[in-house]
Amino acid sequence: MTTGAGHSSVSGDSSERAPDLTEAAWRAIGTFAAHLRDERGLSANTLAAYRRDVGQFFAFAARAGSGDPAAVDALLLRRFLAELRTRGMAAATVRRKVAALRACFRYLERRGLVPADPAADLATPRVEHRLPVVLKQREVTVLLAGPAAGDPVGLRDRAVLELLYATGVRVGELCGLRLGDVDLRTQTARVLGKGARERIVPFGVPARSALRDYLDRGRPGMLAGAGGADRARAGDAAGDALFLNRRLRPLSQRDVRGLLARYRGGAGVPAGTSPHTLRHSFATHLLEGGADLRVVQELLGHVALTTTQRYTHLSKERLRRVYDQAHPRA
Repeated sequence: MTTGAGHSSVSGDSSERAPDLTEAAWRAIGTFAAHLRDERGLSANTLAAYRRDVGQFFAFAARAGSGDPAAVDALLLRRFLAELRTRGMAAATVRRKVAALRACFRYLERRGLVPADPAADLATPRVEHRLPVVLKQREVTVLLAGPAAGDPVGLRDRAVLELLYATGVRVGELCGLRLGDVDLRTQTARVLGKGARERIVPFGVPARSALRDYLDRGRPGMLAGAGGADRARAGDAAGDALFLNRRLRPLSQRDVRGLLARYRGGAGVPAGTSPHTLRHSFATHLLEGGADLRVVQELLGHVALTTTQRYTHLSKERLRRVYDQAHPRA
């Protein structure tokens, strides 16, 4: 099949470039997105990213004269990826787009919406695997002590940071917690992870204390601050979300990144410290403490053990200690 002679460029996402998409492309994207949501149970964030990636390609294809998904061939896909690389797009981002296109065309072929899968042999760019940034235990201690315990927002912030480090949950999982998901008696939280997989994660005494203070004084104090007739509306907006933002709505991922940014400077931790850094630190500190890799896998909610193995970059001191203890001629 030909891909058309017209020049096209890669820009925008499917929502921004709606005029470029053909009706056939819109149907394909909608069908694929419904499959991801209803059959594969992908998270809202992953679903949105896949929609953007596939929509961006179909907009590119339309401008190249191949707006019908059935007219797409491997050459057009390679042209699309080449232009992404020319624009300097990160290899990890291109890799995600390749994964989205592979999944999309595989599904479209299975549904009989395209005659063959043009993405079957699409090469995946290599990604340089960097070790995750991990905080030292003393850095974590200083960071978690940052929020003030004298006001409702400070109580919330301390509970958020304590729970992130105590459980290793993803920031999206933390924001999705409801009041009934946390059990202070058993010191456990019920978390809904990727692919709608549910798991139970434990947390320690410091996190329990921070959560109790937040639930006893912080959350009620935030709601009481609305005052008068606004209080009922605030309660309705908050619903049963565990953590609330200053607008008394469920805490968002952006809110969490913002609150962490407020404390990391005073704690002297690296500028790039993010909620995911606390997840990395959680896993690494468990392994350095002797935890079994499969236990850490279960706590993190990883499907594949290979994903957890990236955290096995233990310190040289621990490697030496284990060697000295285990080797007969150490």
